[in-house]
Formats: sequence, C-alpha cells, structure tokens
Amino acid sequence: MGEGLAAVEAFRLVDEPWEALANQARRLRELGHGNRVTYSPKVFIPLTKLCRDVCGYCTFAQPPRRGERAYMSEDEVLAVARAGAAAGCREALFTLGDKPELRYRVAREELAALGCSTTLEYLARCARLVLDETGLLPHLNPGVLSVEDALALRGVSASQGLMLETTAGRLAERGGPHWASPDKLPAARVATIEAAGEARVPFTTGILIGIGETRRERLDALLAIRELSERFGHVQEVIVQNFRAKPGTRMAAAPEPPLEELLWTCAAARLLLGSRWHIQAPPNLSYAEFPRLLDAGIDDWGGVSPVTVDHVNPEAPWPELERLGEATRSRGLELAPRLAVYPEYVAALQRWVDPAVAPGVLALADADGLAREDDWAAGARERPESPPVGAAALFEGAPSLLPAASVSSKSVHLGNGSAPKMSQRTATSNLAPVSPSTAEALAKVREEVELDEDDVAELFRARGGDFAAVVAAADALRREVCGDAVTYVVTRNINYTNVCYFRCGFCAFSKGKLAANLRGAPYLVPLDEIVRRCEEAWERGGTEVCLQGGIHPAFTGDFYVDLCRAIKQALPDLHVHAFSALEVWQGAATLGLSLRDYLQRLQEAGLASLPGTAAEILDDEIRAVICADKVTTNQWLEVHDTAHELGLPSTTTIMFGHVDGPRNWARHLLRLRDQQRRSGGFTEFVPLPFVHMEAPIYLQGRARRGPTFREAVLMHAVGRLALHPWITNVQASWVKLGLGGAQATLRAGANDLGGTLMNESISRAAGASHGQELPPEAMEATIRAVGRTPRQRTTLYGEPPEERQETSFGAPPLAEPLNPSVNDANLRRPSRLVRPGLVGTTG
Repeated sequence: MGEGLAAVEAFRLVDEPWEALANQARRLRELGHGNRVTYSPKVFIPLTKLCRDVCGYCTFAQPPRRGERAYMSEDEVLAVARAGAAAGCREALFTLGDKPELRYRVAREELAALGCSTTLEYLARCARLVLDETGLLPHLNPGVLSVEDALALRGVSASQGLMLETTAGRLAERGGPHWASPDKLPAARVATIEAAGEARVPFTTGILIGIGETRRERLDALLAIRELSERFGHVQEVIVQNFRAKPGTRMAAAPEPPLEELLWTCAAARLLLGSRWHIQAPPNLSYAEFPRLLDAGIDDWGGVSPVTVDHVNPEAPWPELERLGEATRSRGLELAPRLAVYPEYVAALQRWVDPAVAPGVLALADADGLAREDDWAAGARERPESPPVGAAALFEGAPSLLPAASVSSKSVHLGNGSAPKMSQRTATSNLAPVSPSTAEALAKVREEVELDEDDVAELFRARGGDFAAVVAAADALRREVCGDAVTYVVTRNINYTNVCYFRCGFCAFSKGKLAANLRGAPYLVPLDEIVRRCEEAWERGGTEVCLQGGIHPAFTGDFYVDLCRAIKQALPDLHVHAFSALEVWQGAATLGLSLRDYLQRLQEAGLASLPGTAAEILDDEIRAVICADKVTTNQWLEVHDTAHELGLPSTTTIMFGHVDGPRNWARHLLRLRDQQRRSGGFTEFVPLPFVHMEAPIYLQGRARRGPTFREAVLMHAVGRLALHPWITNVQASWVKLGLGGAQATLRAGANDLGGTLMNESISRAAGASHGQELPPEAMEATIRAVGRTPRQRTTLYGEPPEERQETSFGAPPLAEPLNPSVNDANLRRPSRLVRPGLVGTTG
C-alpha cells in the first residue's frame, strides 16, 4: 500500500548500500506520484542576511557592514518579485536570518525607521506587498516561530518552512556545527514544526546530511518529521540536502558527504516515509551528477529560479530548466511546475490556506493543483508576439497540433484569436516514454474496451509524452470514425433575456438583484423581434435557430411554448434547437406538468432538439459550489432521457476549468456515455472552457482562471476516446477557444466547429473577445488551414439543401438587434420560484 517502514525496520537500513534500497524507492515513488517530478519556478528574496546564529557551515548570514542596509527595501523586494513574475515564476521564497534584532542594534534601529518592531513584522509587510503587486505566492523561511508567529504569517503566505536539519543535540555542543546557535537546537526546531501544524500551515522541512551526524541520526530526524505530520498533516515536503564546504566558515575544511551517501539518504527517506510523501533534493548541490538523485526515489527538485541565484549556496548555480527537463525525461519521468503549496493542499484550500491568500493560489493553479504551464485563457484575445509561458514545452513532440497555415484576422474579421505559439520541433523531440497507466488506457481504446473512471481521470492528467500520445490516439480515432471532413451549421443564436433568478457562480450573463457584477442593461427580447431575427437568419442561409436565455422570474412554461409556435408559424422549415434542461424543468414545474407532458407540448409547438447546456459538471459535489439551485445531475439526465424517449435529440456539453478537476470530468463523461447507451439521443459532445474574466465566482476569488490550454485540448481528445463509440461527434467552441485554439482541437479529436452564430451574448458577457459571428467563408478558411475539408450540416448532421448552402455565402450584414429594457415587458413575478437543485425531485 506504499506505507512507510516502522521504526525498527527503518533502522535496519543503516548498513545497507544505497543500491539495495533504490529499486523499492523508485517503485514507491511511482506508486505515489506516477511518472511526475515537480519543481517550483521561484525568485529568491534574501530580506536580510543578519542573523543571531553563527552556524559553522553558513555563508548566508553576515554581520552588519558599514554603509549597507540591514534589510532590503520594499522597492528592492518588488523589483526582484516583478522580474520573477515576468519570467514565469510562481513563488517568492523569502529567506532571512533568524531574529537579528535580538543581537544587532542596527537591525533594531532600521526596523524602527521602517515602522516595525520585529523582523517578522517587516517580513509580513513585504510578503503582502509581493502577493498584492505581483501575484507571486510567498513561501517564508524566517527561522524559529511560535504558534502566534505562524498564524500571523499565514495571512500573507501560501506556505512556510524550516529545516529540522537534525535531531542530534550533540551537534550544538562546543566545536559542533550548531554551537552558539540557539535557534538550531533540535527542540526549538521541532517546536516550530509543531507550531506550524497547529496553525494549519503547509510546511516544508528536511534534513542536512554530512555535518557530523550518523545514518541512524538521520533516520531519527526523519521519524520525528513523520510523527509531526501524522499528528497535523501539514508537512508537504521533506528536503534531503547535502552539506557543501564553503570558504570562510568554521567547516571550510570538513569533508563533504559523497554522492552515494546522499543517494542512500534519499532512498531511505522514501522507504521510511512511504509513497505519498514529497521528497526533494536540490539539484544544484550535486552539480553534474544531479540526475542520479532520481534513481533514489525523489519526486521534486525544489525551487529553481531563472532570475536569482541560490543565496544560501551561491557557488552552486541551478541547472537551466531545459537541462532539468532533459535529466528528468532521461529516467522516463515527466517534469511539471508546481506552486509553493503542493496539490494536496490546494485541493483542501479552505483548511490550509488563509482566505486572503487562497484567491492567489487559485489564480495560478491548474486542475491538478500544480502551476499553470501557460498564460492562455478561454475567451481572451491572444497576441502573436506574446505566447503563453511554457506553451512550447507543452506541445513539444505533438507537431500535429500546429496548423499548416494560419488564418489571417482580416479574412475572418475577428482580430487575432490565435492559439498559443508552440514549438515547431518534430516528433523526434526528447520526450519521456508514455507512462504505464496512460499506455494501459490507450491500449483499452485500441482494443475497444470501455475506459473506466480511473482511466479517464489519468488521461486528463497527461503531460509531455503522455499528452502527445493521447492527442495522437484521439486524432487517429477521429479520422477512423469521421474521416477528414469538419462540419459546421449555419445558425442564429438568440439569447432572449439576460434576467435570471438562479445564482450560478460562473455566469456573468444574468442580470438580477443577485448578480455580483452587472454587464449591460437587463433586457427581454419581444416575440416579434425574435421572429424577425429568425426570418433574417433564414434569408442568410440559416437552417437552425438556437434559443436560450436567463430564467426570468415571471416566465412560465407557456413562454417557451409560445416562442416555438411563433417561429414555426413564420418559418416551418427552420429547425428550432432550444431550451436547456433547466428551462424545460422550470417550464414544466410552473405549469404543474410532468417532464414528458411538457416536452410533448413543446414538441407539438415546433421544438426539434435540445441544447446540452446547464450540464456544467455532472457531479453534484461541484454543482453544489457553482450552481446549487440549478437542476441536479440526475434531473439533467432525466430531462434528456425523457426527450430522447419522445424522439427529441439533444447535444451534450461540459463547462470546465473552475473548481473542478480530472476526477469530476471523468464522472461527467461516463454519465454521458451511460445515458447515451440507454437512450441514444445525443448528437455531439461540446466542451465549453470556463471564461473567467467577469464571472462572479472568479471575481470573488473562489475559482481558477479557466482551464489551461493543455486541459482545453485534452477535454476534446479524452472526450473522443472516452465517449467512443456512443457519441461520435466532438465540437470545438471557436467562441471560447479562439480560431487557433479551435484549430488545435481539430487535430486532437474534434470534427465539428459548431455554428456560425450571427449573435452571441453569454460568452461575451463573461469577457470573451472572439466575436459574435463566423460566416461560412471564414469558417471554411479556418478548416482548410489545417488541411481538412469543410462541410455544412444540419442540426442533426444531415446535408442541408443546396439552396440553403448557396444562400449562406455572401450574406448581407445583420440589422442591429433590438434588446428593449425588461421593464417594458410588464411581467409579474409569481409567489413561488422553482429551484430544482434545492428540491431534488420532480413534481
């Protein structure tokens, strides 16, 4: 099960060579962390080098020097942090001497001039400044702390740290490395780790080897760390650091531990602590031999900076990230950036991170709780000269995602809208081999064995070589099932009101008293204007109208029936694709009808199919956070099951990238697959990446900033693999992805670009900037640019009449739509509002 050794078993390792431990250590790492090895892109901020301790091996701590400041100024701190943020760093590591004001008058005087009484007070001020001004997450190493100190710093930091170093008290005796250093006494450092646990602080600690301790004493220190974390659960990583002799110190002539001793300690730590622990060894302190540390079972390289030196070990530069990646892949492992706080603690943010810091963590996190590897955001207009950080490394080895030619902004009238710039390297790039878990899942796809929840969740976590393999498998399956045609439908999208009484945290479209951020005036489109827009769409070659909107408190089911009837009376051949599961449920409830009876009434009035919106994430754990009063998972499925029984087909969607993750996505896909197996009425799968910019849940600091580009591409690829053979069409939303993003997904399993739209309000209200219409000319240019064949379709994937297709090209401009104020409608709110998510049962 990957549990660590008992103490009596651990001490038996003392006389074993490191090679005897290595295989088991690597097996435990794979059991706990798969093929992933992490690092933290950081800047190093040495706030002060004054310290009251005088460790025998330290060159970081310096006595006061005439003419030099005792502390970095706030401007100096910010300059370093801003340089790090510009270089893609996520962590600001504050390292400083321990309570220098207790020893040096100059420290006390300078603190007083800064308006502070202690170093910790000034540290808190600088950490808050960095967090607020740059978004970097402070990780604080200020020395020995009380519970009160840890709590005070918790409000300005994502994590804290203190090396235990050793539990051997004898090393603090006269002549020892810790002599005259009261803060290095083991009892004081154990008390600090305990205080951090009581304060619920994600904490970094570790041991220092080669300063005179024995192997048995190292194990004793590791056991002490394990016992503390078993009590509090707060130790997020354990560092195994090797002593390096430095000129000018008392230990300048002391022998350094050989690499084999470091390897033994890393492997022993893995065996003692177990599979789930994070074990780190600094790569720069092993110089050219650092790749061998992976052979001993570590899973983290620690902080690596492209901006600052290691101020504690300035003689040992960090390896460049490219070299770090190459070394990691040489062992069949994949390198991934992380945050100052590890994913396990990001997943339980309310418990472990202060509310003032948590929004900053979410803004930098991906769905796995690791660091976002790019700066892409759904709906945002990309600039070609500013590619997302890390995008090139992400797509290395997956050149099929790169468009053969780009579509100019002029040709599509939408501005740039390109995908992240990606590496142009070939498939022979230096990628890690496909991991066993990913290979096993992809083998199931080839053998037509259905993927289970664990398989699907694992595919959603794919990076590097795994990512390239998943994308290639999805693209091959798409070609086998759908060929090289890419379909689209000429449609008009009509959002008939932006007034809604539901409280969806992700929605910036609805305008009601409960909306956190109003964007535009509340409106209600009158029936004759809706019909006019449908007629205009027909004149422009449209075959479908898509109708959705907010749930106005005065709406009853008759509103939706009247809407269908009016459109069909005017345009009997126009396909009415309308109403989410929420609108259907609310309409039925307001009329006191069963779902079946109400859907039959809509069908008789002209409804031909349902969009799959309001699905969001079909996992009630997530729905309770983002849309608690909306339809539940079972209610959504019940609406579509009933519709399919009546011969009303529908689409499926997923709205992802907020508070959800791979496990939730897997459950969503499998519920769609199970429903399709039963009823067979779903026509397509449409991933909708969360557009965060104006969404209340993001503005309140309670959600991530949408999926990363990797996650957006994977949703289409994994959707193709997991839903096969039940749902065969995968659609890319150009409105949310942009044209370049949509093109990338066409090479990752997607075969459809959705509708031309003509009008779109919901994504734009959330902050999307990719436009409202993609006319057939631009749609087909986008498709041809990736070497595929465009084909117009009907809503149900049939062939539109030739007359419709010809009419759709060269269509005249749209008339200005009329969106009159909702106050002109004279609607009355009923005495009781239907909130199906809070009821849970149908009436």
